[in-house]
Amino acid sequence: MKRSLAVVALALFINACSTSSTGRQQITLFSAGELNKMGASSFEQLKEKEKIYQDSKTNQYVRCISDDIIQQLPGQPKASDWEVVVFDSEQVNAFALPGGKIGVYTGILKVAETPAQLAAIIGHEVAHVIEQHSNERMSSGQLAQIGLQAADAALASQNVQNRNAWMAGLGLGLQYGVLMPYGRTHESEADIVGQKLMAKAGYEPQAAIQLWRNMAKVSKGAPPEFLSTHPSSDTRIRQLTNNLPNVNGDYQASVKGQCRR
Repeated sequence: MKRSLAVVALALFINACSTSSTGRQQITLFSAGELNKMGASSFEQLKEKEKIYQDSKTNQYVRCISDDIIQQLPGQPKASDWEVVVFDSEQVNAFALPGGKIGVYTGILKVAETPAQLAAIIGHEVAHVIEQHSNERMSSGQLAQIGLQAADAALASQNVQNRNAWMAGLGLGLQYGVLMPYGRTHESEADIVGQKLMAKAGYEPQAAIQLWRNMAKVSKGAPPEFLSTHPSSDTRIRQLTNNLPNVNGDYQASVKGQCRR
């Protein structure tokens, strides 16, 4: 049993390797078609569940910035290929899904005080999609499950005492030692890639730093970084500041964004 699981895991690992735009090695077990279908289905369910904001000026504003970001994506997709919806909710949140879906909650518009800050948010969320982070998260979860099954089979075959305690410890180790740091890597990568997208779209990349200063004010009481799937605001501010020399040239060469709040 454990040999079979190990062989399956190794085969999946070898056949699903890819590389992100930042040069990071990735494991992606799912096809783009599968992810696009799941993204579209999730988005439709969310539209049925959440209240959609009807203010035309706000919708035009969010759509305008989204279009500017989309036009910078690899392959030069049409902005019309992406669906953008503003949800009427105090949640300080936004997201993008495979299949060309962007959702922005009105609550985050209070934190993103300028068009450039909103461009940083949308750039970050779209970066998650183009860097296949959803695929990676699902793939790592599947591999982790295979690993735990193999460990459980090995412990059972050796009649190890306190097997349940061992398995609980392994589960916690995977969660805090592998999966959470993996999530923080995704967030940091999306910050960097999103900052480049906003700069190419004509939005001052410095605004991404101010955005995270704003976010720090509304996220007091967040858990320590090592207990979270997201980097701390201080970490994000430092990484984005260090990345400025890499994106300032893109901003200087860009057609400046014309969207107005």
